[in-house]
Amino acid sequence: MSSSGKSLRLARLSRHGDGRYLFVPLDHSVSDGPIATVSGFEQIVRNVVAGGADGVVVHKGRARVLAPEVMADCSLLIHLSASTAHGPDADAKVLVGDVEEAISIGADAVSVHVNIGSDTEAEQLADLGTVAAACDRWGMPLLAMVYPRGPRVTDPADPTLVAHVVNIAADLGVDIVKTVLASPLERMAEVIDRSPIPVIVAGGGDTSRSLPDFAASALKVGCSGLAVGRRVFNSADPRATVKELVEVVHDRKSSSLSVQTSRMAGAL
Repeated sequence: MSSSGKSLRLARLSRHGDGRYLFVPLDHSVSDGPIATVSGFEQIVRNVVAGGADGVVVHKGRARVLAPEVMADCSLLIHLSASTAHGPDADAKVLVGDVEEAISIGADAVSVHVNIGSDTEAEQLADLGTVAAACDRWGMPLLAMVYPRGPRVTDPADPTLVAHVVNIAADLGVDIVKTVLASPLERMAEVIDRSPIPVIVAGGGDTSRSLPDFAASALKVGCSGLAVGRRVFNSADPRATVKELVEVVHDRKSSSLSVQTSRMAGAL
């Protein structure tokens, strides 16, 4: 029963039904501070949904104050991890929620953040395993944000390292993994080839090119989509920004679409 439930929820996470994803994380108020006023935050969510995003990532408390009708056409992902910029180690993520809470809120999926190479890597891996087991029990999809990040990481974009963190997520029971784009770009294809689960990339770090160009490059090497937060909610027009990204991410003429759709179909 839980397996069937997870399959249904996974299918809903791709709003356009093509096995690709555009998620907009809006969980930054815990790590960095408020991103908008109360009314401004709700308007950002409305614009993100109207623009066609597949899902919005927020913490449990924020989800409870969103008007239900706002999320009628968009997936809700509850982020279970937290740390703040004021702590002794911002890379030390801890669990601040669980799968059962997310279910009670109406989540379509949960997400967990793990920093490989951090001083608390072992604890974060244990937390990921715990959440993955609960997700299997409850039929809840799991997105893991897994980054090479910490004092032992000299090159977070190293393709071998990126492939390693992606496979950590896959081996520990994650359904979709979010990570960094490898450099050089063409070697990201190697990361994708070695991953049994869909890989999406963070889109907030590279400001040297436009978001649509960044998205097109990521999709060309086989990524299944993007997760973009800051460059959406800090833009002059979040709705237009999301709409532009949707047109790239969900372009059915893309040469890599059939590969990614087949992969997701096999996972279901």
